[in-house]
Amino acid sequence: MSKTVDLNADMGESFGPWTMGDDAALLDIVSSANIACGFHAGDPDVMARTMALARDNGVGIGAHPGFLDLQGFGRRKMQVPHGTLANMIRYQLGAARGMAQAAGTEVRHLKLHGALSNMACTDHAMARACYEAALDVDPDIIIMVLAATAMEEVVRELGCNWCGEIFADRAYNDDGTLVDRALPGAVIHDPALAGPRILQMVEEGAIITESGKRIPAAIDTICLHGDTAEAVELAASVRSSLTAGGIAVRTFSGRRG
Repeated sequence: MSKTVDLNADMGESFGPWTMGDDAALLDIVSSANIACGFHAGDPDVMARTMALARDNGVGIGAHPGFLDLQGFGRRKMQVPHGTLANMIRYQLGAARGMAQAAGTEVRHLKLHGALSNMACTDHAMARACYEAALDVDPDIIIMVLAATAMEEVVRELGCNWCGEIFADRAYNDDGTLVDRALPGAVIHDPALAGPRILQMVEEGAIITESGKRIPAAIDTICLHGDTAEAVELAASVRSSLTAGGIAVRTFSGRRG
């Protein structure tokens, strides 16, 4: 049986007349879409349009909740009580499910955004509060986690449906977390580098850090950020490299335990 992997991208992050990224072009390349739920980006009209495009392209739809931080694009750390955080996740997932149902489709997965995701990568209690809240709304939803972090430990403990993610356009620290965006080299902009790098990780079943360390990882899906200038070129490079390496791109099915 040939090896397969999913490609996902964050999208639906435009707001009113302001446009972020080229979602239509990305939806021709990826197999899963993480759609903003209005807290860090997006609005009801953008959600509706993006979900309809994903539906028409046969792309799996995911809710992409973040902190209530439109001005900071959800990338500013916020200290939120876990009870309030849980309600924020339920609220955003509920909105995504409602919009998807109206579009004749469904939300398959959930992926945390930005600073919320970065914090949950190292904070077990925070990750658990978010994921238990999502499972309250949909016990069968697939939780997308950053592989080899506290997130993965939590979903394994919960025994829920999950998938492991790595990033095509981000550098890694030796503990499996992402290099801070404020540091040089944190974001990979060169498509010629991104594609072969990801192919190597998938073939080895491991995250390759900046220092060259290998961290064994469950690689079910690869993230391609939609908000960078080179997003479409990076996505195309990753997909073509995987295909050339004999790895098929297909929507993930999730795993348990």
